[in-house]
Amino acid sequence: MKKYGYLIASAVLGSVFSLSLLFVFQADIIQPKTKQIVHTEQDFIKKVSYEKSSATHELLDFTSSAEKVMPTVVHIETRVSVRTNAYPPGFDIWKEFFGPQWSLPQEESNVRKGSGSGVVVSHDGYIVTNNHVIQNADEIEITLHDKQKFIAKVIGSDSNTDIALLKIEAEELSPITFANSDEIKVGEWVLAVGNPFNLNSTVTAGIVSAKGRNINILKQQYAIESFIQTDAAINPGNSGGALTNIYGDLVGINTAIASPTGSYSGYGFAVPSNIVSKVIYDLKTYGIVQRGFLGVSIREVDSKFAEEKKLHVHTGVYIEDIMEKGAASKSNLQKSDVILAIDEIPVKTTSEIQEIIGRRSPGDVVAVKINRFGKEEVISVTLTNREGNVALTEKNSGDEIIATLGISVAEVDKKTLAKTNKKQGIEVTAIHDGLIRKHTSMRVGFIITQVDKTPITSVEQFMSVMKNKKGGVMIEGIYKDAPGVFYYAFGM
Repeated sequence: MKKYGYLIASAVLGSVFSLSLLFVFQADIIQPKTKQIVHTEQDFIKKVSYEKSSATHELLDFTSSAEKVMPTVVHIETRVSVRTNAYPPGFDIWKEFFGPQWSLPQEESNVRKGSGSGVVVSHDGYIVTNNHVIQNADEIEITLHDKQKFIAKVIGSDSNTDIALLKIEAEELSPITFANSDEIKVGEWVLAVGNPFNLNSTVTAGIVSAKGRNINILKQQYAIESFIQTDAAINPGNSGGALTNIYGDLVGINTAIASPTGSYSGYGFAVPSNIVSKVIYDLKTYGIVQRGFLGVSIREVDSKFAEEKKLHVHTGVYIEDIMEKGAASKSNLQKSDVILAIDEIPVKTTSEIQEIIGRRSPGDVVAVKINRFGKEEVISVTLTNREGNVALTEKNSGDEIIATLGISVAEVDKKTLAKTNKKQGIEVTAIHDGLIRKHTSMRVGFIITQVDKTPITSVEQFMSVMKNKKGGVMIEGIYKDAPGVFYYAFGM
């Protein structure tokens, strides 16, 4: 028992000694840490207090922004007459049999209605929207936020950016304020305002999900796709509406959605406001967009490509080729240069370059920062038009006609003509979005021989013939791989 008593006494003394040590260490070490933790928790609680913070509340309250934007967004309704517009192969034989005045019976015209959104950009009635909202419309009706209705006329449109400018006879409208879309950042809050499913003045909120997106939706030879991507809900009818920052300033025009269902799936795309403002200015001033071209063939650089080409950088845009007579050919740019920035704006994708250059005009000088064999330098380049000069393009020029028709054409060599037993004609080398694709079944390779019975001898003459065409147009021609003569008719 004495043995156990000694053990118990020893244990008690040991415990007392340990507690004494613990108290000493707690006094010297633990106590300061405990104070620090309490202090930190108090700071943290202050930052996320359950009491309403005015700064946080204002940041997440979109009411003032919505009130500012809604009067600037309009509802657009369009009416398009749909008629028979293609003549079958062998139509020339029927003409010969029945006489030159014979024609196929026309189907009764039907009226197709469409709707979308637009944004007021001036006090005196200018409205911006998407080109696809009003394309080929016979009548465009605008309904303002206060329910006033107007018939609009088209000032101009640009299929390469899908932007159109309209005008109504109205005064003292509330125009939207433009923001610098270069300054908006991924993660920022944005509002989408429009008329989805004819639900007027609908406001949704989301964030900027990405910038510089190319989704290959415009299908134009010189399309500029550098969309702002957002998860704000955008649906059919939102096209042409406003995408704004939290202050109610325009950062983009809502244009497209990516969806397996045709409705909102979390992926909306808007044309940046800096592109929109450039297009608006040009359409108001010239009636057509004055677009500068760098004159290069480019691709994006990644690690694999950089290793393959033994480049000294792993990001940027690689120059694969330089176009003859283009802007780059008249500068010190070379094939295999890697473009790092333009006018001090860093670029990593072809879309970013398209956007920056697309905001410039022929004759503008840009500073192109490149990496060449490991050394960086800045090269000045004077942008040109498609023809390789700095002249401004006139309305109803060849460029505009080609964009409207949606085709590319080229001269036909004499050997090909000889095989077709034709003395003249031009060949359709590509078909893009436009009147031809929309209203006919024309295929690439079609040789245009006549337009409204006028023989076509060259590309230049074709442009001249089409320049002032209005109303119905009939194009006649042949295919190298099909017998007979084909006729395609459509309205200008």
